[in-house]
Amino acid sequence: MNSPSDLTDHLGYWLRLVSNQVSQNFATRLAAEDVTVAEWVMLRALHGQPPMAPSRLAEMMGMTRGAITKLADRLIAKDMLLRQSDPADGRAQTLHLTPRGSRLVPKLATHADRNDSDFFRALSAAEQKVLRRLLQQLATHHRISGMATE
Repeated sequence: MNSPSDLTDHLGYWLRLVSNQVSQNFATRLAAEDVTVAEWVMLRALHGQPPMAPSRLAEMMGMTRGAITKLADRLIAKDMLLRQSDPADGRAQTLHLTPRGSRLVPKLATHADRNDSDFFRALSAAEQKVLRRLLQQLATHHRISGMATE
């Protein structure tokens, strides 16, 4: 019987190790702004967009409507998001950013940019481009869509 491969022999191990660190660093930066990573993703998805149906947002983000509702409720409580009746269909609702939410997105995007810069500066610009292309290729091959929220 063959002995099992070492944990460090698996690409998935290294991908998870790096991903966890990048995500934890970013979550810490966002926490200083009282925002979670999932909230950031929703804010960014809505930024610059017209009011959007929760079902459309759920599709974009790869989440359930229930998860979108819970996330929206948190952002509404923080005065970053509004839920309103759709003027075209009073039974339907739409979500859109408040002025506070709209002003916060560029600041949060700067945190995202700095997090990437701080973490990936160990790679050259060309290496970063190759890494992005390879990760995008894997996502496409495995039909992974939506937005990373965790």
